[in-house]
Amino acid sequence: MKRSGNTILITGGSTGIGLAFAERFLKAENTVIVCGRRESALESAKEKYPDLITRVADVSKENGRTELFKWVAENHHEVNVLVNNAGIQQRFNVLKAEAEDNWDYYKNEITTNVEAPFHLSMLFAPYLAQKEYGAIINVTSGLAFTPFVIAPIYSATKAALHSFTMSLRHQLSETSVEVIEVAPPAVKTDLGGAGLHTSGEPLDEFADGIFRGLEEGKSEIGYGSSADRLRMSRDDIDDYTEKMYNATKHTI
Repeated sequence: MKRSGNTILITGGSTGIGLAFAERFLKAENTVIVCGRRESALESAKEKYPDLITRVADVSKENGRTELFKWVAENHHEVNVLVNNAGIQQRFNVLKAEAEDNWDYYKNEITTNVEAPFHLSMLFAPYLAQKEYGAIINVTSGLAFTPFVIAPIYSATKAALHSFTMSLRHQLSETSVEVIEVAPPAVKTDLGGAGLHTSGEPLDEFADGIFRGLEEGKSEIGYGSSADRLRMSRDDIDDYTEKMYNATKHTI
């Protein structure tokens, strides 16, 4: 990936992985725009990194996505990199889900993790293809390859985004747009709720590792345990998935 001189839009960029990426893109002399649903979180990010451009946007809503695209096209037409990072994780037991009365809660995970990056990629791809250089970076997960059984919708949405990213890469292969997949392992953030990822990879070390992969020109980048899972055999996937489930099934 082109290291500097980009204008980069990051969804879900006010905290966690998105903000760690924003920090590193800024240090590499890029212009960075972060968006998110919570104005207070964006204000905190702006206080920490004054050079950030912030925008309140709810990408789980169709009109939130189309309005974000129109705002970029009208006010920041120099944007040439889209980072689809926004995501939510919900852990549950299907026997206790009460989906008849509570489906909106679960559907929100599908909308945020699947509809949003699909729609934004399709909105921005023709726009970015007009640039001398462009990139779409989709943040999936190691769980796209070895599902975390107690987070079944999250794992499935990331598998869908992995498949979509592969198709997108081929479709844009004859354009100026590079398509990159970042597949994190568990990272110490508040994804899924505070305190759930205390044993994950340290955020700064993870982000530094991903940026080394970007600098090396990789199109599919894992870190730690997720790097191995990108190319696991089916038997290894089954064994790894069962092992993770047995270690965590008591938590749901």
